[in-house]
Amino acid sequence: MSAPNTRIGLVLFPRLTQLDLTGPVEVFGRMPEVEIVLLWKTLEPVPSDRGMCILPTCTFEDCESLDVICVPGGPGQVQLMEDEDTLHFLRRIAPTCKFVTSVCTGSLVLGAAGLLSGYRATSHWSSIDQLSLLGAEPVSERVVRDRNRITGAGVTSGIDFALTVVAELAGADVSQEIQLQMEYDPEPPYQAGSPRSAPPAIVTSTREKLASFIARRREVTERAAKRLANM
Repeated sequence: MSAPNTRIGLVLFPRLTQLDLTGPVEVFGRMPEVEIVLLWKTLEPVPSDRGMCILPTCTFEDCESLDVICVPGGPGQVQLMEDEDTLHFLRRIAPTCKFVTSVCTGSLVLGAAGLLSGYRATSHWSSIDQLSLLGAEPVSERVVRDRNRITGAGVTSGIDFALTVVAELAGADVSQEIQLQMEYDPEPPYQAGSPRSAPPAIVTSTREKLASFIARRREVTERAAKRLANM
């Protein structure tokens, strides 16, 4: 059996948002001759923020090279930004990759590792402004590519993001075939998926509910920015 042509690694961590990970995995796994690598410090089950446990398939230590590295987001991203094992792994593996990527607030982790300085990038709408603290240029788009950095916005944009990556790796026809296989043809019941389209009252109430957590995230991002300045 021939070895896969493409190795795509996705970082697991406690309290990640599973759709940030599983959306792209569903897309990537439909590529021809691909190996999906789920990475963490150990091979023990990793709990997501909603209780689903996901099994890593490879440890950071055992991963020598990848074609693509992807960091998802989720509440546990806050702790991950100060996790030296993870940041060291990302700094080590990034030079081996064709593409260095993220979904949602995973871009803040890339930023904390010093991998987005001078790059355009996106993130979840609630925290996209924090990218500038880490030397990146925030761009409010669903998927942003700048050279070999590809970042997706919040949660569900992971599917759009992954289709974009597949097109880069295997061509637009393969990406469109995967989109059709998955019947990715969204028609949400409400136009409330972005602050630009959601009713103002919904935007206000959602911002209020997230405010304390976003403030904690900003504190960690500011500490990460100080560490980068001293590197």
